[in-house]
Amino acid sequence: MVALIPLVRNFIVHTYDSQEPTCLNQRELDTNINTEAYLTSRNQIFESPLDWDRSSKESARDPTITAALLRMQFHDCFVNGCDASILLDGSNSEKTAIPNLSVRGYELIDAAKSVVEAICPGLVSCADIIVIATREAVALGGGGRYVVQTGRRDGAVSLEKNVNLPSPSVSVSDSIKAFAQKGLTPIDMIYLLGGHTVGITHCSLFRDRLYNFKNTGKPDPNMDLDLLTSLRQRCPQNNTSGVDNSVNLDQNSLSSLTVDNSYYRQIVSKRGILQIDQDLALDPITKPTVSAIANGFDFSTKFGQAMVKLGSIQVLTGKQGEIRRSCRAINKP
Repeated sequence: MVALIPLVRNFIVHTYDSQEPTCLNQRELDTNINTEAYLTSRNQIFESPLDWDRSSKESARDPTITAALLRMQFHDCFVNGCDASILLDGSNSEKTAIPNLSVRGYELIDAAKSVVEAICPGLVSCADIIVIATREAVALGGGGRYVVQTGRRDGAVSLEKNVNLPSPSVSVSDSIKAFAQKGLTPIDMIYLLGGHTVGITHCSLFRDRLYNFKNTGKPDPNMDLDLLTSLRQRCPQNNTSGVDNSVNLDQNSLSSLTVDNSYYRQIVSKRGILQIDQDLALDPITKPTVSAIANGFDFSTKFGQAMVKLGSIQVLTGKQGEIRRSCRAINKP
């Protein structure tokens, strides 16, 4: 986690062809209100001068931070758009919604905001920091270092009742509809769910697949038998311990913390954990794309492109929203 802070700082203050620190242009941030044109114009690549080998070793202190930030960005952008509303504290804020109770990484965003504010006060939004930090975490996790668009502003509304995220057992068709409501295609959906390659889940979210799939009293016939045996040991049918064990969504133990296409190879081999994951490899709409990704070599590029689209959902720009001084609270007059 420590390694991400200097990476985010360097993204903000170093352009790809500049030797001196520079801040973003405030006038540009405040006056451009055409969202699509604005994000396209801010489509810049920033390179970090840091030693990546050293940074990668430091990030090993918390190798799960990539999954945490990917989840944070997804949960933020799918509710009211990418406006950092998930960061706001409050008794009825988005943080209090059941799907968000296990979201983490807030302290990292706070730390990055503190560093950036010291260099470029009032210029970089919390919404941008989420996207920037996630990209850096993906890179440190072995994924491609995709182009990041900047210029978002922060929202002022964060309500628990607005959180309506697709469930782990959602059907492929309903998932496609949910993503389409955000302007994302089925292809985008398939690649974004590839973030599960570094994710984890808990037994309670898929135990039915092990013992009583669709109320049949039997396991899911589309689960690899060796995996079924292993998962039953990890997730007993009658759990009396009170502990909801965690399980890697990518069952390749050598790759479960690496952003790559291993997740797709696993679900093609009927080793998916969540229902939606396994169904991606079986549904006729998504199966061809999943197979192509599993056997292809351009996952990092395509995943990055999908993340850029995710990061452009319902963004606030120009005079909309604000640049929060603290990511946890709206600015006071």
